[in-house]
Amino acid sequence: MAQTKESIASKLPMSIIIVGVGPAEFDAMVELDGDDVRVSSRGKYAERDIVQFVPFRDYIDRSGNHILSMARLAKDVLAEIPEQFLSYMRTRGIKPSPAPPPYTPPT
Repeated sequence: MAQTKESIASKLPMSIIIVGVGPAEFDAMVELDGDDVRVSSRGKYAERDIVQFVPFRDYIDRSGNHILSMARLAKDVLAEIPEQFLSYMRTRGIKPSPAPPPYTPPT
């Protein structure tokens, strides 16, 4: 846990996705998620939220339609990735290159 917190509190360009499997309590994973309280290690706080935690049991479809529940799981575990990427780029002043001109087929 201490090493994981150290990594989360670093300035590395990464995102972490945690899927909790089983009936256990996931208090430590919720702590790592940092949605309510920013993760810290040795007095150093994570500069941004890079962890997304979801408990798998919340995605077990009781009706038997596993495709829909797996699609919802995929959507939820990936939901924070775009903002995590953008926040990393913003904090470092990295701007996207201009878009290339639209393709025009040869005549």
